[in-house]
Amino acid sequence: MDGFQRRRERKKLDILEATLHLFMKFGVSSVSIANIAKEANVSQVTIYNYFDNKQNLIHEVMIYYADKEWIEYEKLVQSDMPFPEKIKLMIFIKKEAANNIHSDFYQDFMKQYTMGVFPYIEQLYKDKIFPSLINLFNEGREQGYVDPTLSNESILFYIQLLKDAMQREEVYQAILPMTEELIKIFFYGLIGRRED
Repeated sequence: MDGFQRRRERKKLDILEATLHLFMKFGVSSVSIANIAKEANVSQVTIYNYFDNKQNLIHEVMIYYADKEWIEYEKLVQSDMPFPEKIKLMIFIKKEAANNIHSDFYQDFMKQYTMGVFPYIEQLYKDKIFPSLINLFNEGREQGYVDPTLSNESILFYIQLLKDAMQREEVYQAILPMTEELIKIFFYGLIGRRED
């Protein structure tokens, strides 16, 4: 990649980062192209040159956000940390993400996803997230933390049920404030974490 191409990619990344920052703080509908241009230190014309319109920019920001979240999750899963510590950190990260995302951005993200406008997430689940979860659960099983009588198929089926439920509008509209509790239920069940 030559210097011009690197600068072009850097500018596009700066626009995506600025847009994500504003969407996370104020939501999608409250942020204008002018706000984004100011935050990214570029002209509005530059944004339109890269993304054509606000809807395309929103779509690209959602992909950018999903990729950032995936990279953080993958770093955690691939770390040498013991399984229980990974789970605790996962819960904390999910809680922090839920606290730091503007509900308008979250609602728009979920609406795009559930309407099928956003097939990228489905592909991410299929190609990366589900296989990574299987590896995580296998690691937990090997360390004695995941019930060895539970098959990976039943765990994935359960996750798929949760994922399908989250695509219903009445569910994704209500779920954000309960993120930490739901993640705890997923990992520890109704009985809760037992200290043995």
